Amino acid sequence: MKVTPTAIPDVLIIEPKVFGDARGFFYESFNQKAFNEATGTDYQFVQDNHSRSAKGVLRGLHYQIQQPQGKLVRVVRGAVFDVVVDIRKSSSTFGKWVGVELSEENHRQLWVPPGFAHGFLVTSESAEFLYKTTDYYAPQYERCIVWNDPTIGVQWPLDAAPTLSLKDTLGLNLEMVAQRYASEQI
Repeated sequence: MKVTPTAIPDVLIIEPKVFGDARGFFYESFNQKAFNEATGTDYQFVQDNHSRSAKGVLRGLHYQIQQPQGKLVRVVRGAVFDVVVDIRKSSSTFGKWVGVELSEENHRQLWVPPGFAHGFLVTSESAEFLYKTTDYYAPQYERCIVWNDPTIGVQWPLDAAPTLSLKDTLGLNLEMVAQRYASEQI
């Protein structure tokens, strides 16, 4: 596997070795030992999630204030623009974002460590999005930063207004999150 740091060095693009021929392709989508060696981490994954969304659906930017989840994300059908925002208050890249196209064609995966907000926009007609997490989903600790926070300035590749859940519509901007949840670990 090939591992490439992004502009936020802890966020990593992982490209598996794909073996293909006229019959199709094969690749090892996950190997705990290889993942730990390639990323220099020792995380264990406890939950797998699978979502399907239509074109223009934007999910995020989500994070948990307790039980923060590291995520290893990939797309098995379609394509998304995947976004990660550093919300670690003590980080030199606090409030910075990176965006990566993940698709069934490029087979890329993205490692999103704990301490980051995460979201994606579906750019194909539909997309199936898979992700492994390092901790269990805890809805009571989930928070959302609004997708279009001007202080973060994510450049989403939008043709029209995105389709959002109520939760994502009600997200707060990063400054409000920092003020409102000053006592909470993000």
